[in-house]
Order: sequence, then structure tokens, then C-alpha cells
Amino acid sequence: MIPIEDALAARTADMTDACTRCGRCVEVCPVTTPGGVAAPPVAVISGVLDILQGGAGTDASRRWAAACTQTGDCIAACGEGLNPRFLLTMARLATTQAAQPPRERRRAGVAGFRALHRDVTVQARLQLDDDGLERLGQRLAAGGAARRDGRPPEFVFYTGCNVLKTPHIAELALDIMDALGVSYQVMGGPSHCCGIGQMRTGDVATSANVAETTITKLSGSGRVLSWCASCHVQFTEVMLPARDRAGQSRPFEMTPFIAYLGERIDDLRPLMRVPVPMRVALHRHPGLPDVVAAATALLAAVPGVEVVDLGQPAVGLMSISLRSLPDYRRKLQLDELQAARAAGVDALVAVYHPDHRELCAHERDWPFRILNVLDVVGASMGLDREDRYKRLKILQDADLIVAECRDRLARHGIAEDVARAAIAAMLEEQPLPLRGV
Repeated sequence: MIPIEDALAARTADMTDACTRCGRCVEVCPVTTPGGVAAPPVAVISGVLDILQGGAGTDASRRWAAACTQTGDCIAACGEGLNPRFLLTMARLATTQAAQPPRERRRAGVAGFRALHRDVTVQARLQLDDDGLERLGQRLAAGGAARRDGRPPEFVFYTGCNVLKTPHIAELALDIMDALGVSYQVMGGPSHCCGIGQMRTGDVATSANVAETTITKLSGSGRVLSWCASCHVQFTEVMLPARDRAGQSRPFEMTPFIAYLGERIDDLRPLMRVPVPMRVALHRHPGLPDVVAAATALLAAVPGVEVVDLGQPAVGLMSISLRSLPDYRRKLQLDELQAARAAGVDALVAVYHPDHRELCAHERDWPFRILNVLDVVGASMGLDREDRYKRLKILQDADLIVAECRDRLARHGIAEDVARAAIAAMLEEQPLPLRGV
């Protein structure tokens, strides 16, 4: 077997050799204009391949790689069956590695992970007691609903890290699986990192080690249900294919949770007995197309729900994937909020946790609710989980949040200065400012 880093390089070289430089991937990309990519498509993809072969590329090719929001239109457009999204990930990696020495890359990766660990840990504990944390895999005794006969569970529900900041979403996912009667084990949090943060800083060795550790932990089931789209792409498009190339067996297949619910929609219909009379619009990110299709079908299956198409662009893997284009990100969000108001919807409904974190506080200022798709499905099934994150974020005041959560902070032994740092990160995650803020 060869090291994962070498396997990634070999896979990249194979795709680079197979690319015909037709430029179709650039033509269909929705972010070339907002990303300032001003060059013919053939020249842009040729520059990306130059970066992957050790060159500097061109300004346009570097801009395209940096602007990538992982929408994935390029994958469907490639006539050679390649994955341009993966090639852009590798181009960004090469550019980062060329700009910084290994020690700085590793230091940046460590700093990023520490901040992630703090924010996830604290924000989850602002909202959950020990029982809730255990159910979401954040206690040693956590094991989900494993079978009584001692056999492995049917699924591992892999939360990733950041959905724990909005725990009611993960709680609803488990409630729905309980209602379906499936057995599962919950894994996630910073102890089950996918390694994407280290990959972004250019520390491939640490990223591969972190991902391999988590892959080993997830290997108790033949099928893993993923929540986080970033984690899903990191494993299914980067790390698991690299392991295949390195000669290692694939220990599981990974399916997005919402896509899994789409597969089970006929089983869910009899459980969705409570009418939910609402006009809703879906906040869409098409990076995993099966998720958008499944979310739309799930909402349409809820009795009483009318799904309204706002006619807005669908860009990116998740909202956080647009961080490289902050002005464009704000414009997309504002245009969608205005379109939702004009359409008279009762709720703007997101799928992913970063989308919810960025949008939920806008509920204060607009004449509709901000919900997750599982809020709507759960309501029809008689399931309800309080969205504590939204309640806290709407406060928009660290002092008020600390005061409301002081008892929980004390029970979890979290120092106030640590809590305030995590709360500051929560409040700063607001790409489009609230009105009057």
C-alpha cells in the first residue's frame, strides 16, 4: 500500500492526464463572474492543470480555484467522467503549499481545529444537558439504538462537527430514525473530524491521519449516513478514493441523510399524519443534487405544505462554501429573503446547519419563519425539538446569552471567558447583517 498523500497525487495526475482541456467545466461554473475569472474557459482550465503539474498557473486559473464554491455543475458537465471539483481542491492545496512552509501550514491547521473544538463544544453545551450530549455521541456511553441481539447497527449516523452547534437538527434526525424503527450508532464531533480543516491549510499529512482515524471509527457498519455536506465530499471525493488508490479496502458506503430519507419516503408518508398548513420555499445548495431532490420531495409529501419556487440561483455546496465570495454571498441571501417576502411564504426552509446558522436570526426582521427541513417533516410526525440556537442568536447580545445559559455553563464546567469567545464566534457568523445591526 502507498501513503494517502502519494495516492492523492497519483489520482490527481491521472485526472490531469485525462483532461482534454475543453473548458466545459469553466463554462457551466456559476461563480466565474462573481469570482472575477476573466479569461476564455480553455485558458482557465489549462492554467489549473499547470498548477497541478507544479507551475504557477494564470491569474484567472488561480482566481477560479480560489472562488470555487463546490456547486458541482462541473462534474455533470465533464464529458470524460472526471471530477473537476476534486481538481480545484487539489489546485487550492498546491497554491497554499507553495505560499507557506510546512510549519506554518501545520500551525494554521492546529489553530483552526482548536477554534472549531471550542466553538462546537461550548455552543452545544449552551443548549444541551448531559443526556442530550450522550444521545448525540458526545459521551463515552453513547451508542445510539444498537440492536439488542448484539449485532452491529444498520447505520452509523455521522454528524460531522458543526451540526452540534444546532443540535435540534441532529435530535430530529434521530427522532425520525427512531420512528422508522432503524438501528443506528451516533458518531461525530471534533473527536471524529473529517480532516477538511487541515486540508484547507495545506497540511495533507495531518488531514490524512485525522481522516483515517475517523474512517476506522466509522467502519462498524456497512453504510454511513452523513449529515454534513463538507464531510461527505471530503470522504467520498477525496479520502475514500485515495484509500482505494492506495490499495486499501473501502470499509463503508456513505449516503447523505436527507437522501436516505428520500429513499424511505413511502415509509414516512404513513407517519406524517399531522397537516402542516404552510407555504414554504427551499433554500437550495445543489452541491449534492440528490439532497436537493430529496428535500423537495420530503416537503411536498408533508400534508398541507405548498412548496414555492422563488426562482433564485442555487449555488454552492452549503452557504459556508461561499465564504470566498463574501459580497456575492450577501447578495444571494438578501435577494432570497426579498423574494420570500414577495412570494408571501410562511417559512424559508434550509437543509444544512451552516445555512440555518447564517439565516435563522433574520426571522426577527422578516415576515416568515426560518426553519430546517426536519422541523417541517418532524412537525407532521408529531415530533418537536426546540430550536435553542435560533433563540439565542436572535438575542444578538453576548451578555444576554451568558445570563440565559449561566446554569448550563456551570454544570458543564465551562469558564465564562471561554464561553464568551464561542458566543462571539456565533454572533460574528452573520454574512448578511440584520436590519439595524
